[in-house]
Amino acid sequence: MTAETPRRQPTLDEVAERAGVSRSAASRVINKAPHVSRATREAVEKAIQDMGYRPNRAARALATQQTGIVALAVSHDDPELFADPFFAQVIAGVSTALEDTDFHLLLCLASSDRGRSRLTNLLHARGVDGVMLMALREDDPLTDIVSKAGLPAVHGGRPFGFEPSWYVDSDNVGGARLATEHLVGIGRTRIVTITGQLRTRVGEDRYRGYREAMVMSGLTPHGMAEADFTEAGGAAAMRTLLDRHPALDAVFAASDNMAAGALRVLNELGRSVPADVAVVGFDDLGIAELTEPPLTTVHQSIQALGTEMTRTLLGLIAGQERTSIILPTHLVRRGSA
Repeated sequence: MTAETPRRQPTLDEVAERAGVSRSAASRVINKAPHVSRATREAVEKAIQDMGYRPNRAARALATQQTGIVALAVSHDDPELFADPFFAQVIAGVSTALEDTDFHLLLCLASSDRGRSRLTNLLHARGVDGVMLMALREDDPLTDIVSKAGLPAVHGGRPFGFEPSWYVDSDNVGGARLATEHLVGIGRTRIVTITGQLRTRVGEDRYRGYREAMVMSGLTPHGMAEADFTEAGGAAAMRTLLDRHPALDAVFAASDNMAAGALRVLNELGRSVPADVAVVGFDDLGIAELTEPPLTTVHQSIQALGTEMTRTLLGLIAGQERTSIILPTHLVRRGSA
């Protein structure tokens, strides 16, 4: 019994001939270039399907001097990162944007000196075509590392202390303002807030939205406690605020996780929610529907943040004009306020 001769792969020239277009037109379709007519795209895609054509990725990389890899860099190496529903939704959004492309994702955890050194070497060796960075704290060394590499870079969330050339962010100020205005609208006047870290842009922006809404409503900001966007941090901040302001009647927590911690403490201490204390969170994560009572919160599309961040980066890699994006937020009313 003789071995079957492997089937020869069709060439790009043969695909172009079958489609009745030039080789360059077929190449533009395969590489998903803009400004290709619908008729040309359909003819080439049909030829590809009929002939079983598979692009030679190695040859393409040599021709374009691209690796076909984009990096997502995070100043974090805690194993709990992968259980964080926010991060999971960002990754889902990135994956959605990459699904119909030839690009692959490389996750770079760079909180240690070793991690940052590896990222620096990777970028300077042009081991990736572009970088996405998740929201950074003040003076985060990743900002400088990526800036010096000279590669296309998009921030997911604006970093603290400067405005990058390209970013995708949620309307954190407007969302926090909505949350606080809702509490005012249901008759609450002694409204406190649990902020995220104030050396992050998201923490500062959501605190700013709370303050703006209070002042615009003719109220004095009643009190604040800083936490770290975790449930445990929210619980500790809630205890602090109850000690300082025992007559408080509402809480805006700058994340659902912190709001869940606040609700737990209020329930433990016999404060009825929302009768005694109304609570509003931010993010609209899955936990918001599982708290007791279910959490009124500000919805932001976290998956869309990952998707738009990736699309922006791919456009920059392709040499296209891109602008930064602010994603809208809206209030989701449940039982806590």
